[in-house]
Amino acid sequence: MPRTALYPPEAHLAGGGEQIGICVKRPAEPGAGGVLSSPEDPKVAAFSEAGVARLIKTATDLFSKGNNTEALTHLSEAVARYPHDDVLATKHADALRLNSQFGKAVAEYRRALGLDETNFDAWYGLGLADYELGADGEAAESFRRALALTANVSAVHLELGKALFYLGEIDAALDHIRQAAETPDPELRRRAIGTIACIVPGSPRATNASILEDRRVWAQIEAAREGPPNPSIQRPHAPQGKLRLGYCSKFFHTRNWMKPVWGVINHHDRSAFEIHLFSDGLPPSAESGYQADPLDHVHDIRDLSNADVASLVTRTGIDILVDLNGYSFQRRLGFLMRRPAPVNVGWFNMYATSGIDAFDYIVGDAVVIPTAEEQFYCERVLRVPGSYLAYSVLYPVPDVAPPPCLAAGFITFASLCSQYKINDEVIEAWAMILRQAPEARLLIKNAALGDSTNRAALHERFGRWEIPPTRVLLEGPAKHEAFLAAYERVDIALDTFPYNGGTTTMEALWQGVPVLTFNGDRWASRQSRSLLLAAGLDDWVMPDRDAYIARAVTLARSPTTAVELASLRATLRERLARSPVCDSAGLCRALEGIYRQVAKRKI
Repeated sequence: MPRTALYPPEAHLAGGGEQIGICVKRPAEPGAGGVLSSPEDPKVAAFSEAGVARLIKTATDLFSKGNNTEALTHLSEAVARYPHDDVLATKHADALRLNSQFGKAVAEYRRALGLDETNFDAWYGLGLADYELGADGEAAESFRRALALTANVSAVHLELGKALFYLGEIDAALDHIRQAAETPDPELRRRAIGTIACIVPGSPRATNASILEDRRVWAQIEAAREGPPNPSIQRPHAPQGKLRLGYCSKFFHTRNWMKPVWGVINHHDRSAFEIHLFSDGLPPSAESGYQADPLDHVHDIRDLSNADVASLVTRTGIDILVDLNGYSFQRRLGFLMRRPAPVNVGWFNMYATSGIDAFDYIVGDAVVIPTAEEQFYCERVLRVPGSYLAYSVLYPVPDVAPPPCLAAGFITFASLCSQYKINDEVIEAWAMILRQAPEARLLIKNAALGDSTNRAALHERFGRWEIPPTRVLLEGPAKHEAFLAAYERVDIALDTFPYNGGTTTMEALWQGVPVLTFNGDRWASRQSRSLLLAAGLDDWVMPDRDAYIARAVTLARSPTTAVELASLRATLRERLARSPVCDSAGLCRALEGIYRQVAKRKI
């Protein structure tokens, strides 16, 4: 889930929703003197209270009007004259942050805290700046320091929750975000509830029922903001000619994520379907995997409001609108609530119910959504044969390498999943594996681990289970091909839970690395199972967590594992290419059959 998926703080000083400003403690004194000419003069060690207060008020007024650049110029001059005022330094740091100069903001917040370590606003602002830099461990500590000074500030609980989420401490994150949602401030409450709806499927404590409830609460708030659905849209009656399909995504340009999408779209029958791509990001391209067809239509919607996108979809005459974003671009879900097309379908980037009544259908498969769980979906559940995902690798990738255990003499487990999927239960399971297989090593590589404070936080969590840093190698991000090349150093990938890998699982398999998973209790925790079963790798799907741990330990200890992995690795890519998990054409035909049926209201 991209960092931009979560609601950002509002672009003003207090971070949105509440008036924080607790440390602005120098009210102007009527009739007080002007600006000091020599701030270092010992005669004026206390500075001019009124002069500083006027400077702060001017800056605050500029912030309130959105003049962040002008505020920065004003405050840069002010701190040069009054370098020992912690409140002025904090305002200057705020201006740097709001002008996206995050590294400089961090330094200035720290300077302010050197002047007064009880400055609440400086701790809060420091947390915001570190969060923007991806230093979630540092951000979380700053937010905790702010709450230690003033405990009941909902905006800080929300931002702390977001930082903890990206560290993988998801249940602790939700505790803070739910506390933020208790605020009487409606905008801050909306952002907190929206964040809960976004991240809750990955919570070990969540259930299918609680996920549905959390998402419904947010959807009701957003639907009220978006306004009533378009009353002119009626469900189609046996459309004549081509069906107009609209696919909506922010991520058409990302070749690693969109492998299943392009596999389907490239195989669409243009004689029966007219394809429209509504793009919220960079345009689709051959590099991203899109095989452009002259009959297709690409619509750039990056600068459009939800109302404008809904109007565009309606004017275009889309028969079936397929959302590919899900909660990975949550703010755009609002335009679907306006019902711009007769039929709304969710596919690809869904890991649970949307909770949105405007979705008519959601597409999965029999593995990720068993019949007994349909009660936890507000959409009508439709299933394709095999897996609801089929991967086409449409760009060069590294060759498959032999398993490293042949040379090393021990098994290297790995996870290249996003850090927010590595929760405390995952760490406990992996620690149990490492403790029972003392020669084994674990490699964890993801974008969050490019930051030293995030690496330290993860090592500390493994340390609670007495796993030393020498057993767990942590690596940060890399360019995509180099990222995939890391699988040369991996024998077996360990899946995360309850939020499995999807793209990560398939990329590991394509690089010859088997993925060990188990059957979970919700869609998000069955994605890898869906892919592995479709790939014919049933023996890598365990029935439960205990069996998953036991199987990993057995593999690490067995003297035959290296030879078995070498044999599997040598043929795995070829096996995948012949299996349903890579049958994009077959998945496309299945989806086209669904589209025809829903257009005619036969299902």
